[in-house]
Amino acid sequence: MMQEQGSVSTRASTVSVTRMLGGLRQFIMFGIVGGSGTIVNLVTFYLVRKLFAAGGTAASDVVVNLLGTQWNFRYYHLFSVIAFLVANTWNYQLNRSWTFRSLHKRSWLRGFFPFLTTGLVSLVVSLGVLTLLMNPTSVIALPDAVFDNSNGFRTKEYWAQAISILVAMPVNFFVNKLWTFRRPKTVAVVTVAPR
Repeated sequence: MMQEQGSVSTRASTVSVTRMLGGLRQFIMFGIVGGSGTIVNLVTFYLVRKLFAAGGTAASDVVVNLLGTQWNFRYYHLFSVIAFLVANTWNYQLNRSWTFRSLHKRSWLRGFFPFLTTGLVSLVVSLGVLTLLMNPTSVIALPDAVFDNSNGFRTKEYWAQAISILVAMPVNFFVNKLWTFRRPKTVAVVTVAPR
């Protein structure tokens, strides 16, 4: 009887360690996909910024004036939203086909909308950080002396975008793991071995 209890305890520990390692593996894979998505996001942000700049629009120009304050919706916010949509679609497809491929799959669209909704939570976090980094009145604003837009590596919008993505990434992982790519609920069947 004691040996049976020890055996059950050992199996439970093994299952727990296996789950933890599986979760760590998924987190690493999710991170790799997220890294590639970060590159897609930053390249898209760069291209959209260049496209608008060619048309004479500055990234800090106001798109929507919010009650005459310095906290307006600016073009760099728009660039960030466009970059998010492209990168979010990229990440969803890679996570679906690689990170969480062993899970039962819904149709592409039925799986994408929870992923997009989860991403929107991260986008809100990202836009908040982006705004705080770009707004000169913010306590965490990127300094103009360093980020003077004299070249690509000193362009404030690029750094603010990259930092905001990094801050939002853990939020994105945990919400996706718990909601978008969760395992379907199954009924546990317990069998008792005869004595």
